[in-house]
Amino acid sequence: MRYVMRVLCAFVFLLVGCGETINPDNPARILAIGDSLLASHSSEGASVSDLVEAWLGEQVIDRSVSGARVVNPLPVSSALGMRISEQYPGGQWDWVILNGGGNDLWLGCGCMACDRRMNRMITPDAGQGDIVQLVDRITASGAQVIYLGYLRSPGTGSPIEQCRDEGNELEARLSRMAAARSGVHFLSLADLVPLGDRSYHAGDMIHPSQKASDAIGARIADFIRRAEATAP
Repeated sequence: MRYVMRVLCAFVFLLVGCGETINPDNPARILAIGDSLLASHSSEGASVSDLVEAWLGEQVIDRSVSGARVVNPLPVSSALGMRISEQYPGGQWDWVILNGGGNDLWLGCGCMACDRRMNRMITPDAGQGDIVQLVDRITASGAQVIYLGYLRSPGTGSPIEQCRDEGNELEARLSRMAAARSGVHFLSLADLVPLGDRSYHAGDMIHPSQKASDAIGARIADFIRRAEATAP
């Protein structure tokens, strides 16, 4: 039900502009787009974006949608935000918090025989792919991109345990992309979940718990603070 409501909310937002809007008189400078890693707990005001807001004391516009993918050939659902690139509205931002790719691997190819899907998102040399195109589009506007990695399974019965190798390969490519591009930063979450600790995952052992959303939000906010403090 939460997933359905999230999609309906995105649909209404696109039609009539409800939800978080961009105020030209006091514009937000931070945007978040992606999947359920960012969207989880939004109805409780405890999503990653909500916590970044709290830690930084400034508004974050969140257009992430649970279930969204990098690759989505369906035009209607893509327009509703189920393709992550469609969540990006353009405009002037200082920071864009971005994640995606997990649903493509877990739901798109079952984390088995995913080479074609992986290469469609980002090639082994991190020089091409749908993710690269989106990141280049964002940085061309002058924004800096924080590309988030995913939570790791604590090794206690998670349904995504089988996706470990594919997830590691995706994030290795994302790291190479960030290293090769100015203004792009890969922020890993690989060390966030202690082995055997279920408290960083929701009951489904897939999505982040509120504790995890808080920790991720704090990590992002700290990164932005440090980056801006050392900027020339």
